[in-house]
Amino acid sequence: MDTLLLILGALIAALWLLTRYLRGENLARYDSLPGHWQPTVREASAQHFEVVNELGALLGVATKGGGNMAAPGKSRLATMRGLMDAMGNDVDLTGITITPVDAGGVPAEWVMAEGCDPDRRLLYIHGGAWMMGSPQSHRHITTRFARITGGAVLVIDYRLIPEHSRLACVEDCQTAYRWILDHRPAGKAPVRQLMIAGDSAGGNLTLVTIAWARDQGLRPVDAAVALAPATDGTMSSPSLLSNIATDHLIGPMFGSLAKIPRWLLLLGYALRYGIRPANPLVSPAHHDLSRLPHTLIHVSEAEMLFDDARRYVNKATLAGSPVSLESWPHMLHVWHFFEHKLPEAQEAFEHIERFLETTVPRGR
Repeated sequence: MDTLLLILGALIAALWLLTRYLRGENLARYDSLPGHWQPTVREASAQHFEVVNELGALLGVATKGGGNMAAPGKSRLATMRGLMDAMGNDVDLTGITITPVDAGGVPAEWVMAEGCDPDRRLLYIHGGAWMMGSPQSHRHITTRFARITGGAVLVIDYRLIPEHSRLACVEDCQTAYRWILDHRPAGKAPVRQLMIAGDSAGGNLTLVTIAWARDQGLRPVDAAVALAPATDGTMSSPSLLSNIATDHLIGPMFGSLAKIPRWLLLLGYALRYGIRPANPLVSPAHHDLSRLPHTLIHVSEAEMLFDDARRYVNKATLAGSPVSLESWPHMLHVWHFFEHKLPEAQEAFEHIERFLETTVPRGR
């Protein structure tokens, strides 16, 4: 019996040590930064509730009657990818030119508004939980960025899981970043003004990429925008649990993961992707956040990734980086997707335009 207890104790201790290693730094210290952020008080628009209902119907089709997307099968994932791509079918392309391009081996497209400055460039990284999404699906967002920046927007079609490794998309972002430094839509030319933006999983990749560029000594972006980014692969943010019921997108798709013990999620992540969940290549909040470029982060106070954004901004601010947070109550995850329907999304893009015009003025 004593031997059995010793073995059991050793296994528990080993599991505890493994969990501590996998989860990395305790980010709870960045839950609040007095005076830096205050919640917003306002009512959601009527259009918001209409979009919530439309989205709920789409999720019902994708999950075949209310199932979740925590571990999608091939057919379900294919359905979800198709539905997401179809969301870009009704984009107003008036005055917009879309040109396919090979960005150093990464499929991509240039999105340009009339009169764009080809040496003022923005690299856009789409969202979709690293498993779906494409330049097609995100054209409501990318065409708006083309119009508000007056520059050439490069939207990459990075490799997705599960067909590819978790780090394949990181590598594609790095390749595209190096490529856009020296390429404009019409050929080779050095960039004059450089921006980067992304949403959700793409927001994660945006924050990973700007830290990587700093570490590599590459020309930094002049400004970065991350919309509702996932910043912590260790899944420690309190809002991942507290906001399940109010997150109308991530909640129905992945909320059931909250029922699984965190240590098991961490272990499963490491085994599935072959990387520590706290590795900065997948968890930018676990990186050194000093010496970053001007960065604006948008997030909904009702979504599960709210604390991912808040912790990242607080840590970066304490490290001296010019990173700011703007939040909206009630909103869907990446409500910017519905700019053509939501006044809150239109307002958010007005904020983004002011930020970019302040940090990266046109014609400079």
